[in-house]
Amino acid sequence: MTSTIDYFFAPHSPWTYLGHARLVAMAEAAGATVRLKPMDLNQVFPVSGGLPLAKRAPQRQAYRLVELARFARHLQLPLNLQPRFFPVDGNAAARLILAVEAAHGTPQALAFAGRAMAAVWAQERDIADAAVLGGLLTEQGLPTTSLIDAAQGPEVQQRYEAFTQEAIASHVFGAPTYVVDGEMFWGQDRLDFVERALSR
Repeated sequence: MTSTIDYFFAPHSPWTYLGHARLVAMAEAAGATVRLKPMDLNQVFPVSGGLPLAKRAPQRQAYRLVELARFARHLQLPLNLQPRFFPVDGNAAARLILAVEAAHGTPQALAFAGRAMAAVWAQERDIADAAVLGGLLTEQGLPTTSLIDAAQGPEVQQRYEAFTQEAIASHVFGAPTYVVDGEMFWGQDRLDFVERALSR
């Protein structure tokens, strides 16, 4: 029986970026199906006890930087701790990921999601800028105008809102969250447990 991974994420989350490539590789190795479920953290946080970064206590903000640097070194991933365009609104990128999936399938959407995350954290690009998003599509060999138009349409917006509400109803409280056959794992540092769940 093929496992299913519900992948709740936000494309501007550094923790999602740190875990994305590993999740994709794990899913491929296990033959698992990934269901992309981008969510709006601005809606998730208020009902789950989370706080936007700027509202967190100074000691929490400081330790976040320590952990980001630690994991980036461990995973050998490029990461700017305080990128030029952050905080950034990730909603446009999230909707575009859904538009890519609808038109070109989940593998292309996963690849584009990875590009969007790297744009923020490795390349210091503004993923709230339509021109930047268009450039990322072009780099992946995807059509620009049709996908950006689709991302702004009501069907994509409805899917994005539905995934956000599903996250809230499922007691998801942060990004990334992976749900493997009904079992929840929060954070890229739980991917070892995700891998074990996939092997069962």
